[in-house]
Amino acid sequence: MFSCVKTSTGSTKLANHYGHVRAFCIVVTTHPFSRETLNEHRLLKTSLWMHIRTARLLVILTVPLIYACAIPFALLDLFVTIYQAICFPIFRVPKVRRRDYLIFDRGRLAYLNAIEKVGCVYCSYANGLLAYIAEIAARTEQRFCPIKHAQPPEQLHARYSHFLPYGDARAYREQSETVARAYDDLAARPK
Repeated sequence: MFSCVKTSTGSTKLANHYGHVRAFCIVVTTHPFSRETLNEHRLLKTSLWMHIRTARLLVILTVPLIYACAIPFALLDLFVTIYQAICFPIFRVPKVRRRDYLIFDRGRLAYLNAIEKVGCVYCSYANGLLAYIAEIAARTEQRFCPIKHAQPPEQLHARYSHFLPYGDARAYREQSETVARAYDDLAARPK
């Protein structure tokens, strides 16, 4: 009998009581909650009819507009994924893993009705996709223009701290190629 154990490096491995270890472990969790918590979740679930009946008319009328955005999101997803697949290997930029950004776990919550679950899946896709694209754009910016702005943006991306100072021409000419290839911190992240 094998069971999953966390190693000192944070990875999960399969081990038996004799100390034999396998290289990986697949953990399938249907519900990470206790039976009592699941029962409470089900009791707090709003019926579909009540959900629709209590929604304001203007909210209902915006639904087609909200979900129509799925089309440009899907197209953007396709083009950015193709861009990364072709260009990143050529420029030796580490690829961004989709699964680190597109996480669909909220749709399994027992206290959400079908409409809420669809909404959660959609929001997970839209926000995860935008974060995925932002990371691809950040790595692209690091490769081609690793210069900080004169006035920092409101929201800094994860690669911004690696960039060169604004207006420092000497640093740009001497260090831009080094900065453009500085992805060692990504290799240190757990996979």
